[in-house]
Amino acid sequence: MKLSSTSFSDGQKIPGDFAFCTPDPAHHVCLGRNANPQLTWNDPPAGTRSYVVICHDPDVPSKGDDVNQEGRTVPASLPRVDFFHWVLVDLPAAVTSLKEGEFSNEVSPRGKPGPLAAHGARQGINNYTDWFAGDNDMRGDYYGYDGPCPPWNDEIVHRYVFTVFALDMEKLPVDGRFGGPEVRAAMQGHILAEASLTGTYTLNPQLAK
Repeated sequence: MKLSSTSFSDGQKIPGDFAFCTPDPAHHVCLGRNANPQLTWNDPPAGTRSYVVICHDPDVPSKGDDVNQEGRTVPASLPRVDFFHWVLVDLPAAVTSLKEGEFSNEVSPRGKPGPLAAHGARQGINNYTDWFAGDNDMRGDYYGYDGPCPPWNDEIVHRYVFTVFALDMEKLPVDGRFGGPEVRAAMQGHILAEASLTGTYTLNPQLAK
């Protein structure tokens, strides 16, 4: 199975159209278009009954003390953790392509509704739900896709890994309010094949040069 995109190339920078935030010289960042990228995959294995799509950033700081703080940087040596940007499950086996902007085409303060989504699929919450929990203007359940917005003072460029999993089951046994960890656990023993595509993104002007 192979995954590709017309929105960006494997190992290359993700364009700002697909980001939650884009650079702003006066305020460090501003809100982006936040469209989900186009994805296409082919050659699924026999017996595929549904797909799961996950986008995660493995480079998120494990501690937020220095994040987006003036006069400070997030050191490259800091341990990193996963941040889920998109969790899509129960995508029918007949669907092997997702259109640009089909699941997200703007930033939605307080989050997008869910879990029901296009093609009869379901979407889990992403980690912006946790990130904005203490923000009165932004807090809520963020279902579906929300794109990159790494710390503007991080010393490393972040990676965004889009992975499609072909499963031997039509409906993943997760219910209610679920996220990336729950989906990863529920898929175990049911993955027939997987394919990934990685893009990069930074809001640090020193790294963007």
